[in-house]
Amino acid sequence: MSAPIFRDPIEDGAADPVVVKREGTNEWWMFYTNRRASADEPGFGWIHGSPIGIAVSSDGGASWHYRGTVKGLDAPGDDGLNTHWAPEILWAEGQYHMFLSYITGVPTHWKVARTITHFTSPDLENWTRVGPLKLSSQNCIDACVFRSPDGLWRMWYKDEGQGSSTWSATSTDMMTWSLEGLVLPGSPDAPPHEGPNVFEMGGSYWLIVDEWRGQAVYRSDDTIAWVRQGLVGGEPGADAMDKRYVRHADVVVNGDHAVMYYFTHPEWDERSQTDGPPDVAARRTAIHQARLTVVDGKLVFERDIPSDLGLLA
Repeated sequence: MSAPIFRDPIEDGAADPVVVKREGTNEWWMFYTNRRASADEPGFGWIHGSPIGIAVSSDGGASWHYRGTVKGLDAPGDDGLNTHWAPEILWAEGQYHMFLSYITGVPTHWKVARTITHFTSPDLENWTRVGPLKLSSQNCIDACVFRSPDGLWRMWYKDEGQGSSTWSATSTDMMTWSLEGLVLPGSPDAPPHEGPNVFEMGGSYWLIVDEWRGQAVYRSDDTIAWVRQGLVGGEPGADAMDKRYVRHADVVVNGDHAVMYYFTHPEWDERSQTDGPPDVAARRTAIHQARLTVVDGKLVFERDIPSDLGLLA
């Protein structure tokens, strides 16, 4: 129960998953940050220089198979290795859209500019660069896009330049975006966080964010005003490889339940080694699934489910 559903066979650093249906097929595609867990780089070089990996399921998420990495995402003139993080991918306005956290090169520290860059595709395979978005700072990552009940496309993202807080932007056509403002501050009431994800289920809208101790849950009637419910994913799962915090998750709704895709560091003792993974083994990651339901107006998180349960079927 709660065993990993996928591990990257090349780098063993799969993180930040997003899962999307390939239109006209029974395939689900998982895109993820392919961290270079064993890279011989100083400082934080190993977490940079990452491509975007792909895994595909044809059986409703019961099994996942590695498909390679996404090509053609580098900015013109950015030769060599660059950093691709935490893609958001969805079908909207007649095509697929990717909003990618992009960093030039392979920095060994955190103090570098990063942007959310927009791409489009007809098929999930061939991507056309639209360009970087102008948002609240030069340190914006982790986009999530959802169509709000007011009819606007709304993007939530992490602003590392402003206390690791969540901000939003809006669009009428997915192509032109306008900054909206601060959503969740990095403060005692809403601790620093990342990886926002928004979805609708059970008559409410839900926002989850990764607080690096589990996922904070917020509820809304309109995707604008959010009320905190609490924290899920902070307690260990049953499987030996699922004892660590639930990190940077995506949610796919399927009828009366949803699937949360998240990653863990199975070999990192994160409660005591708080400065980050101390070695290659601790850097390695795994993707898991959990089931979400809504009961009496509360989001219920069920971590201990079989890894081969096809929750998307």
